[in-house]
Amino acid sequence: MALGGGTWQTQNKVLPGSYINFFSVSKASAALSDRGYAAVPFVLSWGPEGEIFEVTASDFQKNSKELFGYAYHHDKLVALREVFCNATTVYCYRLGAGAVKAENTFASAKHPGVRGNDISIVIAANVDDSNLWDVSTYLDTVKLETQTVAEAAKLADNSYVEFKRDAVLAATAGASLTGGGDTANITGDSHQSFLDKLESYTFNTLCCPSADDAIVGLYTAYTRRMRDEVGAKFQLAAWQPGAADYEGVIGVWNTASHAAISGVDANALVYWVAGAQAGVAVNKTLTNAAYSGELTVNTEYTQMELTAAIRAGKFMFHNNNGSVCVLEDVNTLVTLTDTKGELFQSNQTMRVCDQIANDIAVLFNTRYVGKVPNDASGRASLWGDVVKLLQQLEQIRAVEHFDPDTVTAEQADSKKGVLCTIHGLNIINAMSQLYMSVIIR
Repeated sequence: MALGGGTWQTQNKVLPGSYINFFSVSKASAALSDRGYAAVPFVLSWGPEGEIFEVTASDFQKNSKELFGYAYHHDKLVALREVFCNATTVYCYRLGAGAVKAENTFASAKHPGVRGNDISIVIAANVDDSNLWDVSTYLDTVKLETQTVAEAAKLADNSYVEFKRDAVLAATAGASLTGGGDTANITGDSHQSFLDKLESYTFNTLCCPSADDAIVGLYTAYTRRMRDEVGAKFQLAAWQPGAADYEGVIGVWNTASHAAISGVDANALVYWVAGAQAGVAVNKTLTNAAYSGELTVNTEYTQMELTAAIRAGKFMFHNNNGSVCVLEDVNTLVTLTDTKGELFQSNQTMRVCDQIANDIAVLFNTRYVGKVPNDASGRASLWGDVVKLLQQLEQIRAVEHFDPDTVTAEQADSKKGVLCTIHGLNIINAMSQLYMSVIIR
């Protein structure tokens, strides 16, 4: 069972864990964790079904055929390229179930989907020993490997096919695998299955790839529950999420297309935003960041429309002297309260808050829960680790004017609880507006 986490109103929690609130004024050590992790589901024609698999940027560039069935620059991988413009690691998931594996007399595809139909098996007698067979696997016209064996039982499966050990080997110029088919329909249940499996993973940004209002709502509700009730601090990048009004949801509104690839969805910018939000440093902002993907972004907005969009919590791109740039790094929060002021509308603020919450939770759950006595000495140790984390944030200019005396670690209402409070933390945001007066004599 996972440790408890989330926010708290009263000190009445039952599960061991860390419960952390952030207010605005009226992993296993005291070190900052890495960013760059995104979680994204994709519609694919190759790859495992029903499981989340981790792919690094290096993996994607070097092994895209093995992982996704196509070369890095193939049209079908545009969404992945958009995410990996900035993300370093992506937890990938293939949406849907029930895809069919291609097969022939000698082998079946390792993964289901239409891409398996492009695999073929070439068998020829070995030129040096007539009792042996050279069995080659091809994808399109590219030979992937060759095995020399006396019988099919000796063949070893590779990254593309599973050989039929009882087959009788015979010379063939190219026996194609056939019958492979993709999932017929991607439903809300497909997305729910992904989200259910995702609960045990830690990442910075979640991507909702759908433009369907109901599915966007599903991802929004999931994000709110995970942030507020479970304590998993990440942000969601979603397409036009309506009245989300939540600091954990980033709403993408610009439409996009691709000059050379037909069928690219208008909401495809969510992939780049998810990767960019995951990859941006905790002490940085995406405000005025140049779009680095390959899509054509619609930036036909007037200044009045862009002003209204920012006030409505919309993450917008605009034309900045010929370059497509992020207008303002904001989330969908528009309803402000005494405990959640305008600072929470800034994604840079949220990155710092989430960094603190995630790192202190990992620190507490791994170093302190069930291990350190809840006495003055134990609480002093926790105080020291919290202070060290905040000092690191100050060193990289994510916070400023930090005073260790503003951190307290006290006995909570129960003997097992510690009440840790950080008073008046000053989070830095990047400059975005200049007001200047020039007085001439």
